[in-house]
Amino acid sequence: MPEEFQQGVTAKKCENFSEWYNQVIQKAEIVDLRLGIKGFIVIRPWGAKIIEKIYDLYEEELQKRGHQPTIMPSVIPESNLKKESDHIKGFTPEVFWLETPKGSERLALRPTSETLYTPMFALWVRSHRDLPMKLYQRGAVFRLDTKATRPLIRGREFYWIEAHDAFATKEEAEAQVQEDIEMTEKVLHQQLGIPFLPMKRPEWDKFAGAEYTIGSDVLMPDGKLIQQPSTHLMGQKFSRAFNAKFKNKDGKEEFLWTTAYGPAMSRILVSIISTHGDDKGLILPTSVAPIEIVIIPIYTKKNKKEILEYCKKIKKKLEKDHRVHLDEREEHTPGRKFNEWELKGVPLRVEVGQKEMEEQTLTIFIRDMKKREKIQLKDSKKLKLLKREFDERLKKKAEEKLKKSIVECKTKEEIKKAIRNGKICKVNWCSTAKEGVPCAEYIEKNINADVRGTLGNKKETPSSNCVICGKTAKEVVYIGRSY
Repeated sequence: MPEEFQQGVTAKKCENFSEWYNQVIQKAEIVDLRLGIKGFIVIRPWGAKIIEKIYDLYEEELQKRGHQPTIMPSVIPESNLKKESDHIKGFTPEVFWLETPKGSERLALRPTSETLYTPMFALWVRSHRDLPMKLYQRGAVFRLDTKATRPLIRGREFYWIEAHDAFATKEEAEAQVQEDIEMTEKVLHQQLGIPFLPMKRPEWDKFAGAEYTIGSDVLMPDGKLIQQPSTHLMGQKFSRAFNAKFKNKDGKEEFLWTTAYGPAMSRILVSIISTHGDDKGLILPTSVAPIEIVIIPIYTKKNKKEILEYCKKIKKKLEKDHRVHLDEREEHTPGRKFNEWELKGVPLRVEVGQKEMEEQTLTIFIRDMKKREKIQLKDSKKLKLLKREFDERLKKKAEEKLKKSIVECKTKEEIKKAIRNGKICKVNWCSTAKEGVPCAEYIEKNINADVRGTLGNKKETPSSNCVICGKTAKEVVYIGRSY
């Protein structure tokens, strides 16, 4: 660990989340910011390994549900971007343009890939027998964000998976949108312990070119919301722009119905860090921890050889079922090693000294509870239970936090108070279509918050009039501050 990062985290998460976050991502060796390119960061091995684990979880889930991997170009011809008018209006200000030889078409670093996949659907889909076609890629996208950038939270390059699907009917496409929400539930919530609100965005806040957008809002420790995987019903807008048709069962040509789904691995890492971490540093769910169990030998010159041999025996036994690391570094004390692995969020630590060797036992330090438990080496299968209980505690703690943070507000003053206290407001609302814009502008200008939308997987019925304008409420919306 570099000299400047040796000192532990000094900021308190509940007192100064921003400083705590900046310290954790650097001292836990997630990123290095010293290259100094605005909006672009170096992700170090520990961070990269976590991101790879998140990719693996998502790719496994996508492939289970019939998605096939692809590798698409990192550039998009300008003519492709211009074919869907809403899309180009939404993304042109954010595009990085490449210098190209004189007389050749301009190329953009891809900000998203609808205008790459849809022309390929036009080539690959001929009849209803080719459908559904469900594809994805892992990679990076680039957006010339002019706002203040923050490492992993808001950048100009971020790492994600893009799934693009084509269907014969709108009903099938909308079923895919719901399946995407289920995928987010399976990976983000159940496997990573991060609860979310699937928000169908207001008309004025949908993805450029989509019929509608559902974004997964996750609560951060400072009371702000960060958007995690979003899913979009593209409808037939892009298929019409690229003349992507198929022959139905009656032999008639129809335009494809398409959807898009985008979980960003780098942003999901933000929620893992922020949701589960404490004043000591990271706490990683076992599913993405590069090391699930670290073994720390505690010895003297006299018993060093015996202790290390016993530790190697333990490692050999455990690594069949767990990701295990034996920390044999002689230049660091056990205490220094304890602090470092706690900072990096390793779920379980096995401490091995003379007593453990004599008794053939394991002393296990459990990262989230900061407590020790002793088991017999022959009972090491209990570690699987300890890991399951560890992950379940992380998930339940996060669920309770989100539940307590949602408050029903019946007046403007209640909204202001709730937002000041870092809460999410649940309110009756006139409309998330264009007629609701004036009420949304009031929230933005007077309360410094946003209308996040309605639940995308559940219908909620309003109980009274709109909290802002007093007109008949058509929907129940959620209001919060966001990144």
